[in-house]
Amino acid sequence: MTADELRQLLRRADEAYYQQDAPILSDQEYDRLMAELIRLETESGLVPPDSPSLRVGGAPTKTFAQVAHPVPMLSLSNTYDEGEVRDFDRRVAGLLEGAAYSYFVELKFDGMAVRLRYENGVLVLGATRGDGTTGDDITANLRTVRDIPLRLLGDPPPVLEVRGEAYMERAAFAELNRLREENGEAAYANPRNFTAGTLKQQDPREVARRPIRFFAYDLVRDRALAGDTHAAKLDTLRRFGLPVSAHGFHAPHIDAVLARIAEIDRLRHTLPYDTDGVVVKVNEDRHRDPLGATAKAPRWAMAYKFEAEQAVTTINDITLQVGRLGTITPVAELEPVLLAGTTVKRASLHNEEEIQRKDIRIGDRVIVEKAGEIIPQVVQVVDPAAPGRGPQFRMPTQCPACGSRLLKSDEEVAWRCVNAACPPQVRIRVEHFAGRDALDIEGLGEAVVDQLVSRGHIHTYADIYRLDVDTLAALDRMGPKSAANLMAAIDASRAKPFAKVVYALGIRHVGETTAKDLAKAFGSLDALRNASEAEIAAVDGIGPRIAAAVHAFFRNPDQAALVDRLVEAGLRTTDDREAPKGDAFAGKTVVLTGTLPTLTRSEAEALIEAHGGKTSGSVSKKTDYVLAGESAGSKLDKARALGIPIIDEPEFFRILGD
Repeated sequence: MTADELRQLLRRADEAYYQQDAPILSDQEYDRLMAELIRLETESGLVPPDSPSLRVGGAPTKTFAQVAHPVPMLSLSNTYDEGEVRDFDRRVAGLLEGAAYSYFVELKFDGMAVRLRYENGVLVLGATRGDGTTGDDITANLRTVRDIPLRLLGDPPPVLEVRGEAYMERAAFAELNRLREENGEAAYANPRNFTAGTLKQQDPREVARRPIRFFAYDLVRDRALAGDTHAAKLDTLRRFGLPVSAHGFHAPHIDAVLARIAEIDRLRHTLPYDTDGVVVKVNEDRHRDPLGATAKAPRWAMAYKFEAEQAVTTINDITLQVGRLGTITPVAELEPVLLAGTTVKRASLHNEEEIQRKDIRIGDRVIVEKAGEIIPQVVQVVDPAAPGRGPQFRMPTQCPACGSRLLKSDEEVAWRCVNAACPPQVRIRVEHFAGRDALDIEGLGEAVVDQLVSRGHIHTYADIYRLDVDTLAALDRMGPKSAANLMAAIDASRAKPFAKVVYALGIRHVGETTAKDLAKAFGSLDALRNASEAEIAAVDGIGPRIAAAVHAFFRNPDQAALVDRLVEAGLRTTDDREAPKGDAFAGKTVVLTGTLPTLTRSEAEALIEAHGGKTSGSVSKKTDYVLAGESAGSKLDKARALGIPIIDEPEFFRILGD
């Protein structure tokens, strides 16, 4: 195919997948065609502004250019009170002096407002709201968001200005936070912050790796067209291929508006993304100019915000949690309180700067809520002027676990313990190394690891391979038979795939997918550890931050010695992949959830990969199957909501033909 033909096919594939939810290419075929397009464009040096290749992100930038908004992106006046909604209606009626009008009610997404500009149907600009009149040009970042079409469908006008919201689904946010904490990074407080932080990244390739979504909610014209309505404009946006929420509602009068608000208040807990309220707009565009605007907000629209479920409790203590890579996270130890259906006893305080900004102290009465209905967080102190408050919090200078000096770099807000022998870090690193997603050493769980570290039997994960049956049998609740089984599991770990070994090393920023990419690209441990930072960064999907972390890991003398010991222990150090056993899942993406009757998760993943498929940790429109077992969680609910086929273990075997 020519480059033009590839671009046309990939555009059709994007539109079919993201707008119609009806894929025409497998993930494998899409990736192969994309790689071919990038090769052709690199050779020719020609990359049109609507090329699908821009989805993977371009070179990093040092600064964002400033762009003026031709029509200001005003904020909305907010209320939490039904009476003020009726007051809004009375003001509209008074200003329109008897003219007929209706309303349109839509979700207020809890994300980041952005502006898109299309010229002759091609996306030429994407910008942040900024101060309402001027924003940052983040076009390169927004081009990586798959929901945003790079070329519109149909016959759009010469210039089209779109307003919308970039957001992140809660499940994706929770998974990314899990990976951040696993890689020694501070967790984000909520999906909104994560979205904003992502879109302000200087490296579009990093943005492309994060699951940012987008909804369009307004089409902006210089002048209102006769007879145009907000509902009709949303239909126009849909026709041009832009994603629009299905929860918009045309309300003929204010009573219908309030009824719809009550419905959305019940509905919002079932949505896969956060919404903190609804937006109420006068539906008829011809009324916007007569109604006008204040200096900050239009008079033809308002936002009704839902009260977040909150509770008041007391901070009994602030403790410090040591992560796998030494990150120190302050945690509020709370007087137990019921919140959103669960008892909350602890809440992350994120970092020292967050504590100081909110002036949180031990003994304070505080308001807590669940950010994104997932993570408990302290919102604010009830009475910061209360007499007799405790002293201001100061981060200790020594690690609470090992007494080593804590350090903080200029580029981070987090403090770290850099003592590789710090017991909590050792425990977590060993648990990670032996975990199901790494070398899967069954029997080497938290309780056993805790005893081994506490008794001085292991100081690093390399010490696992020096254990013997007698040492293990002497542990609490172990015994000779369990010790023999654990030794067999340790021995079996030597044959785990090279990619699992790379992941098990615990290199900062290297998750399972990145470990597979590195193993495939370099083929052996020797090649990987001797690669330059530039060679690592050249691997598809590896950015400069990951490359720097991998390169630094292998240049660290202590880590290099650990790796040498693993090589001596006989772990697999080459990417000796077996030929596929079949193609039952060729090009398919499968998500696992729950406990299967006979297979472990790792065994199921291995079977899927051996038959041409791949696995993912989160459910999306790109998921082909969800393999569900007992006690399946939210992934199963999301799969049902998206209409994704759900299979159990017997059906899984039937597909395999085994």
